[in-house]
Amino acid sequence: MMRPFLLSAFAGVTCLLAGALFAQEAPRLTGPAPFTKEAAAPPMQRQITDDVRRKRNYPDQPPLIPHAIEGYALDLNANKCLSCHARKFTEQSQAPMISVTHYQDREGNTLGGVSPRRYACLACHVPQTGARPLVPNNFVDMDALVEGEPRGR
Repeated sequence: MMRPFLLSAFAGVTCLLAGALFAQEAPRLTGPAPFTKEAAAPPMQRQITDDVRRKRNYPDQPPLIPHAIEGYALDLNANKCLSCHARKFTEQSQAPMISVTHYQDREGNTLGGVSPRRYACLACHVPQTGARPLVPNNFVDMDALVEGEPRGR
């Protein structure tokens, strides 16, 4: 009767000691103390508005917006983006036309206007800013990877 008790006590003490020896403090999230205190938001970064189209990093990446969009109406009743980028306005505005995929439904059928699922431009397209990355980026473009590969004989 005493032996099972001693074995379990020994196992418990061993676990406690091992836990104390190998315990590492869990990473902590940072923020204001106390956590209920509101902190001031960092300033918004200035948008790059030079109208220069940026190279895409991968196929099918949505293009970045190279111009200011502050104050653009984008709601159920209005979409300022379409006043330049819709098919019928590109000749006058000289803006690139939105992709033909924006005129297709889920089944690939061509529609007479922009598909409702592609109407909210800012769901995919974002303005470019001069903000520094928050985390290191070691992304390598696909072309750079392919260029480094030896060619066939």
